[in-house]
Amino acid sequence: MQSGGGRASATLLSNDKIATEGGVADGKSEQKPTTPVSPLSLETINPKVIKAEYAVRGEIVIRAQTLQQELISKPGSLPFDEIIYCNIGNPQSLGQLPITFFREVIALCDHPDLLKKPETHALFSSDAISRASQIIDKIPGRTTGAYSHSQGIKVCRDDIAAGIAARDGYPSNSDDIYITDGASPGVHMMMQMLLSSEKDGILCPIPQYPLYSASIALHGGTLVPYYLNESSGWGLEMNELKKQLQAARDAGTSVRALVVINPGNPTGQVLSEENQQDVVRFCMKEGLVLLADEVYQHNVYAEGKKFNSFKKVARSMGLEEKDVIIVSYQSVSKGYYGECGRRGGYMEVTGFPEDVKGQLYKLASVNLCSNVSGQILMSLVMNPPKVGDKSYEQFARERDAILSSLARRAKMMSEAMNKLEGVSCNAAEGAMYVFPRLHLPERAVKAAKAVDMVADVFYTRRLLDATGIVMVPGSGFRQVPGTWHFRCTILPAEEKLPGVIKRLTTFHQKFMDEFRD
Repeated sequence: MQSGGGRASATLLSNDKIATEGGVADGKSEQKPTTPVSPLSLETINPKVIKAEYAVRGEIVIRAQTLQQELISKPGSLPFDEIIYCNIGNPQSLGQLPITFFREVIALCDHPDLLKKPETHALFSSDAISRASQIIDKIPGRTTGAYSHSQGIKVCRDDIAAGIAARDGYPSNSDDIYITDGASPGVHMMMQMLLSSEKDGILCPIPQYPLYSASIALHGGTLVPYYLNESSGWGLEMNELKKQLQAARDAGTSVRALVVINPGNPTGQVLSEENQQDVVRFCMKEGLVLLADEVYQHNVYAEGKKFNSFKKVARSMGLEEKDVIIVSYQSVSKGYYGECGRRGGYMEVTGFPEDVKGQLYKLASVNLCSNVSGQILMSLVMNPPKVGDKSYEQFARERDAILSSLARRAKMMSEAMNKLEGVSCNAAEGAMYVFPRLHLPERAVKAAKAVDMVADVFYTRRLLDATGIVMVPGSGFRQVPGTWHFRCTILPAEEKLPGVIKRLTTFHQKFMDEFRD
């Protein structure tokens, strides 16, 4: 094989002949190599990825992003001048302001040299300076730019545990806290722990947040549905749980855990303490891990309703860790703080055998750690300013203004939905959404089938194209067969919400008129 003299390096062809720049070595005509088969195709990637779906950022949102680019490149080309993203609980993207104290502490921890500067005291509150100093002094290296302990920084886990204890009235151990990048990685970790094949199942509420169906699909398990009762305000009924568990077991599925979302997403219901006690007893009796999604714990609007953590309920029943395994999730993305981009969250695991906890720690270690600024923010959410602290009055004013506005918007949105022809909507007792039911004309259902769309996808796509409002079709959350819904956030700014409702109302009436039977 020659090197130099203008000759190319030899290349091995599929017929094992040696080709050079001037032809092939045996003097025969040159044969071009066949194009290799791509190592990446829908046939070769993991089929679990294809099976997983996440409607909150699905086809409607992709379409919305295309329209948004069109608004930029061709102003005035569409029948609206902005896209309004009501598809996801992303408060600050719709104008909600962050909590000042939280941002001050984060800024000082990210740039601790500011703590040495005298002018800092004129710019930041004294207790924010004090809190940042306490935190940064306990972080190895005094920097948020280094890896932390895989479960999270000890001072942050201590503050989270103290916050849980203050909330529930029962002790919490920081060794049971795993700080994560939002709640989602904690859910994935538990699916990895619980699911080994399609024979393993997880009981999930229907409608459900698509994180659960997607993560169960990705980890190769089986979603076992239990249907919430829309006619009773999306009630969680024990007879339904028992029926679906038995049906799954009869089909050969080993059901490992029960997911409960409280307050509900997308349905907005808040469980009573009695209902929660029934769920805890059910998990004890049936040997199920209780996965408690409690990320909307600060978002309760209905009079007479109150959030109680499942851990608090279990302890108030006299149950100890050994009696029931509970994994509870919290996040900085919801509540009154709405810090979605900060990606902070935690899961508290109680009742795990020590050897299993070792395996869970190993899983956490694979990802090294969650982002450190998110860890700090999560600790602040669970341990905010107290009465008497310098920042308390401003903190309480900001918190209460956000929560009271959310309550007004929840009422405004659900009332507006119930005024639409052929729409019924339960009140949003909590969380950040309404989940109205669409009673669509048969002609609309047939029109959707004609373009190979599910009826509620057809509706939300038409809504987007006419108004710029982005909502998620109910089929993305799963629903009782033969029913149609959509999820809409209550998050547009209070002064803008009447305009959003007007757009929706005008579109809906035209839609119903067009397809009226």
